[in-house]
Amino acid sequence: MKNILKKLVDTTFATATEITSLLQNNDINDELFSVADKIRQQNVGDEIYLRGLIEFSNICSQNCFYCGLRCANKNLERYRLSAEEIISTAKQACNLGYKTVVLQSGEDAFFDTDKMCEIISSIKSLGLALTLSIGEKTFEEYKAYKDAGADRYLLRIETTDAELYKKMHPKMSLENRIRCLKDLRKLNYEVGSGIIVGLPSQTLASIAQDLLFLKELDIDMAGIGPFLPNFDTPLANEKGGSFLLAQKTMAIMRLLLPKINIPATTAMETIYPNGRIIALQSGANVVMPNVTGFDCRKKYEIYPGKTQFSEDIYQNRKYIENKITEINRTISTGYGYRRK
Repeated sequence: MKNILKKLVDTTFATATEITSLLQNNDINDELFSVADKIRQQNVGDEIYLRGLIEFSNICSQNCFYCGLRCANKNLERYRLSAEEIISTAKQACNLGYKTVVLQSGEDAFFDTDKMCEIISSIKSLGLALTLSIGEKTFEEYKAYKDAGADRYLLRIETTDAELYKKMHPKMSLENRIRCLKDLRKLNYEVGSGIIVGLPSQTLASIAQDLLFLKELDIDMAGIGPFLPNFDTPLANEKGGSFLLAQKTMAIMRLLLPKINIPATTAMETIYPNGRIIALQSGANVVMPNVTGFDCRKKYEIYPGKTQFSEDIYQNRKYIENKITEINRTISTGYGYRRK
């Protein structure tokens, strides 16, 4: 295991078999996390990038088995912010010192290209970097968003196992997901993706392949979090993912792509006390505090029990600032683009 870890550090590469062995073996976990933290410090520094997350619609046309926003979920109270509300929330985030906002939603057809481009242009006029996370679109739609000013796009692959992907995503295809990611790369977005660790029937070998896919794509940001079953989905009775396995997966991601941005995901905090801080000490360098109004925030339930420090977005930011200070890290005043 130590030889594999040394190879990863020295070459930023390991085979799928070697990565699987690291995921399977717990003998050198502490060393893995320590090395990932050191590589993080050497390559992206001690600053933590904060991104203000705006969840502007929980309406979705897709029916993913693990997601509480799935269109078949009739127990979820749906909402959709107006363009004015979205822009107003972005202004609040800007006033709180955020340099980036992330617009995230279900795949809501109400927000056509013209509506999205107007929102993008208005937010960019505030001097913010802008990340979109709004699902699968055509090349032309992605181009229009980029031309309007969008900087980054987050589209999680979730799994690269074709059979598992098909099971989890009715009427969707892994091929189209990959096409979207490649289109985003062609359009010179900063591209974010990521995986769910612990999906039913997912293997360690499959997770290893996921990591190598993200490396091959040379992803700019990788979000990795554990599977959390939602009671209003077909996976309600499945076992949840492991925090430790998600932590190890994230640490290996840092070693494979040392200069990328890696968020300490909310799912990590939800499944394990202080999970985000532990993630920040195991390779992560980004936190995405939620700046959505609380009435809507609690309805954006991809998974249950999502950590909420406070209803107030100012208090949320102060809480995270204090936690970051406790581990001797600082909050960046920059936009947080990937270091090249």
